[in-house]
Amino acid sequence: MLQQTTVTAVKPYFEAFLARWPTVADLARAKVEDVMTAWAGLGYYARARNLHKCAEVVADEHGGVFPDTEERLLTLPGVGPYTAAAIAAIAFERRAVVVDGNVERVMARLFAVTDPLPKSKQALYAHADALTPSSRAGDYAQGVMDLGATICTPKSPACALCPWSAPCVARARGIAETLPAKLKKAENPTRYGVAFWMQRKDGAVFLRRREARGLLGGMTEIPSTDWRTKRWTQTDTDAVLPPARGWRTLPGLVTHTFTHFHLELTVMTADLTDAQAKKLGNTALWTPLERLSDAGLPSVMSKVARHALNSIGKDA
Repeated sequence: MLQQTTVTAVKPYFEAFLARWPTVADLARAKVEDVMTAWAGLGYYARARNLHKCAEVVADEHGGVFPDTEERLLTLPGVGPYTAAAIAAIAFERRAVVVDGNVERVMARLFAVTDPLPKSKQALYAHADALTPSSRAGDYAQGVMDLGATICTPKSPACALCPWSAPCVARARGIAETLPAKLKKAENPTRYGVAFWMQRKDGAVFLRRREARGLLGGMTEIPSTDWRTKRWTQTDTDAVLPPARGWRTLPGLVTHTFTHFHLELTVMTADLTDAQAKKLGNTALWTPLERLSDAGLPSVMSKVARHALNSIGKDA
């Protein structure tokens, strides 16, 4: 959960997750849809799918016991080099080189590695490897990660408090705050789509579950068009409108930023007759408004829901 997400955001999710599935066997027996719903709001949803798959593999193929070496840990779904090293070192006291963003920053400053990331990753790993002790590698790894998180911070590092202040080459040169250098990222493109807010006579909202693969895979959603780089025209949208009459476009846009692109969604709404609602088929997850917050909508879909409810309320 902490990969690319802050402790503050993760803490309530972590506590709720462990309360619901306290063991790897419990998680392996859970429905993946329930896991995705519990993860809703944390983002990077492939992590949740992989966590569930990993639990199944550990429970079914390893007797509920995690492998204790980097090599074997790397065979688990969703476990990459960093995660394998961290588990091996911290959980099993193996000598493993744990390198996250905090460790990279500490190494870049300690040795004044001025080549930009990601080009410098190999050199930074080599420095981390040279410093990793044979014993208590897990304690060492956590110490360096905490050093980067609390003292050797991206901006305004507290060099006077740092235990490695004396040997730090970047501090001596006065360039600590400029490292690690990074290549300038290209601007993220913008994609466009249209979301369809549909309600039955009883007020229930039409939701559905996305396909398991891809962005937001397996999550509950408010149906929408494809998200593409070309804006949707009225003609384009008319060709894919769900079966209903009286479609109208709500004022304003829903905007959301993913890792690699920005998204702009227009929201259209319609009230459905019973016959039209039936045409939407068995994939419909009709959800009462009062239970919408329990539906496990990802952040972008929660924004669509708030936009629709606010706009419809104003119209009323």
